[in-house]
Amino acid sequence: MRQLSALDAQFLNFETATNVANVGGLAVLYKDLSRKKIQRRLAERMAGVPQLRQRLVRVPLGLDHPYWADDGEVDLDHHVRELTLPPPGDDLQLGEQVARLHERRLDRTRPLWEMYLIHGLAGGRCGIYAKVHHAAVDGLTGAEVLAALMDPVPEAASYELEAPPGLWRMLARSAWHLAGNPAHLLRFAGEALPVLDQLPVISRLPGASGVARLIRRAPRPELPDMEAPHTPLSGPVSSRRRYAFAELPLKEIKRVKNAFGVTVNDVVMALVASALRRWLLAHAALPEIPLVAGVPFSVRGQEGVNEGNQVTMMITQLPTHMDDPRRRLELVSEGMRQIKERFALTPARLLRDLSESMPAALNGLADRAALDLLGRTGPPVNVVVSNVPGPQFPLRIAGVRLLAHYPVSVVTDVSGAVNVTAFSYNGRLDVGFTACGELVPDVWAFPGYLREALDELRPSPRRAGARRKTQGLRGRGCGGP
Repeated sequence: MRQLSALDAQFLNFETATNVANVGGLAVLYKDLSRKKIQRRLAERMAGVPQLRQRLVRVPLGLDHPYWADDGEVDLDHHVRELTLPPPGDDLQLGEQVARLHERRLDRTRPLWEMYLIHGLAGGRCGIYAKVHHAAVDGLTGAEVLAALMDPVPEAASYELEAPPGLWRMLARSAWHLAGNPAHLLRFAGEALPVLDQLPVISRLPGASGVARLIRRAPRPELPDMEAPHTPLSGPVSSRRRYAFAELPLKEIKRVKNAFGVTVNDVVMALVASALRRWLLAHAALPEIPLVAGVPFSVRGQEGVNEGNQVTMMITQLPTHMDDPRRRLELVSEGMRQIKERFALTPARLLRDLSESMPAALNGLADRAALDLLGRTGPPVNVVVSNVPGPQFPLRIAGVRLLAHYPVSVVTDVSGAVNVTAFSYNGRLDVGFTACGELVPDVWAFPGYLREALDELRPSPRRAGARRKTQGLRGRGCGGP
C-alpha cells in the first residue's frame, strides 16, 4: 500500500480549470500501428508499470494524502483511443491535436493516464500521444511509462492485486502522520534557516536572505538577485494550450559544447535563452534584466527519496538581455555552475520536509492559495526548462521504428506561459514547446528561433575540434555529458 507524498499531492491540489498537471510525450513512428496491438502490448506490460493500473483512493474528509490501489479491471478501451488527422496531416495539425488532448483533465476515478493513437500523419507515419498525471510520475518515471510499449517484450511478470486500504487503517495512519507534523517542521526549521536564500520561491520572501546570513557560520557562494521580470509570459494562464515541437542534431550541439568547453545542458539552456529573446523582441517586450528559469533536478536515491515524484526545482538566470550569443552561453554556463554548487550544499529533502510539516487537511487550501497569490502578484520564474537524457540507439514499438519522442509538459500561473522540455534520442534532441493558447498563440515561432540560435553558435571550421584553454569558459554546468 503506497501513499502519495506531500509533493505528489500538491500536483493534485493545484489543479484548476486552467492549471492542469498532465505530463506526457508525443512519439512519432515510421508507419501505422493498430489500436488492438497497442492494447495487447499494454496488457502484457501492466504488471511492471504500476502507474498504468493504479487509481487514487481518498482518505475520508481529506485528513491525509490519498493512496494508490490497484484497479481490478483496467478498461483499456477507455484509456487507449484513436483518431485520424485530416489531410495533409502535417506537423501544425499534429501539434494542434496534441494541445487539445493535453489540456483536458484526467478522470480521477480511474488510473491517471490516457493514450491516443493518431493516424493520418504525412508520409505514412503515425503518432502516439500519452499523458499521465504529474502526481503519478516525474520526468524520468514518465519515460518508464513510455518504455512499456517498447520492444523487446520481456518475460511475462505477475503481481498480486493490492486492495484499497481499510477505513480504520487510513484513519489510524492519518492520526500518526498528524502527530509527526511538528517533528517535520522542527527539522525543516533547523536545517533550512541557514539556506533560506538558496531555496526556490522561499528565497523571494522578505527577509529570507538576511535571516540566512545571520544564522549560518560557514560562508556560501553569493547568488545574484533572481527577481523574474514581468513579460507577456507572466500572469494567469488560460485553459487552452498550444503545442509545437522541433528537432536538432545532437552532434551539432556537441560540436558547440566541445568548442566552448561547456556541457550539452549549457548549450540547450543557451539555445532556449536565445529563442526566448527572439520571441520577446518580436513582441517588443524584451526586459532589460535576465529572465529567470526554473530547472527541474532529479533527486532519485538521495537521502531516502525513493518513491513518488523524485524531483526538485532550482532557479537560474537566462541572459536574454545580452545581444552577443557567445556571451549568453558563457553566462548560462556560469549560472548552471552556481546551481550545481547550491544544489550540492542544500539538502534535497528540505522542501519535502516543509510540505510534510503541514497537516494534509490544510495542504490543499494552502497550495491553491499560494498558487493564486504568486500567479497574480509575482511569479518566481518566467519559464521552466528541462533536459531529459534518453537512449542513443533506435527503439521500436511493436516492431515499428520510433522516429522521435517530443515531451509535452505543464504550464501554470506561477511557472510561466511556456514550458520547454528536451529529450535526447538516437543522435537528435527532440524539443517540445507547451504553451498557454491565449498568451502564446504563435508557439510555432519557437522551433525556427531555436534552429537560428544553434546556427549562430556553430563554431567556424578553424575552431571546430579545438579546445579553448586560456580563453575557455570557466566551470562546468550540471545536467549534460
